[in-house]
Amino acid sequence: MTQVHTIGPEVAGSRIFKIIAFLYGIAAYLVAFVTLLYAIGFVMGLVVPKSIDTGTDSSAIEALIINLLLLALFAVQHSVMARQRFKAWLTQVVPQPVERSTYVLFAALSLVLLFWQWRPMPTVIWEIEDPDLAVTVVTLSFAGWALLFASTFMINHFELFGLHQVTSNLVDKEPPPARFKTPLIYKFVRHPIYLGLIIAFWAAPTMTVGHLLFASVSTAYILLGIALEERDLIALFGDEYRQYKQRVSMLIPWRKSI
Repeated sequence: MTQVHTIGPEVAGSRIFKIIAFLYGIAAYLVAFVTLLYAIGFVMGLVVPKSIDTGTDSSAIEALIINLLLLALFAVQHSVMARQRFKAWLTQVVPQPVERSTYVLFAALSLVLLFWQWRPMPTVIWEIEDPDLAVTVVTLSFAGWALLFASTFMINHFELFGLHQVTSNLVDKEPPPARFKTPLIYKFVRHPIYLGLIIAFWAAPTMTVGHLLFASVSTAYILLGIALEERDLIALFGDEYRQYKQRVSMLIPWRKSI
């Protein structure tokens, strides 16, 4: 039988702990950032040693099962650890300042596992033969990744990845209360980060069965994730978020809100 010991306030508040928590936060951030950069190459088939269409050969059924399990693992980790009930439990095991960093680290590790164990399904669904059109589609995919990164900085990139929390803890600064804000593109679309991902996943000059599986399941998960996230946002911000939801479209700018 195992026992879970929480970290007492005298330890969590010590200077050595704050330094360790800060270093842990930096390490988690770097792992996540490098993993996200690798994801660009993985999806687009650029630079990285293993992409979405390369790797261990498997039968179609084996590849389908393994890939679905990898996608499901990421979805479960990403969703469960983001829920308030799980966060409340986690902060009984790890100190509050590193809760976000722990979430970010586990999300990155589940992606690393996906990249490592992904099985290619190389049958081509479509392929754009016109070189100019192919370049345009690749550019659109890069634009999706750029939108993702830009959107994180519009809200608070370092808070999103946990660095703000461990830095505030290091300098004995209380984190400010959650504040609802809609900077720049958030005035036109509620979830530009997810919009960027969808564009990046689908804008492919060559679409294989494996890529189509990845894009389809990821898009379905994004839509589910939005529903769960907005439920939490309504619980946190109440009518302020409800009014924003009625006013601003979920994913398609300038479209009537849904």
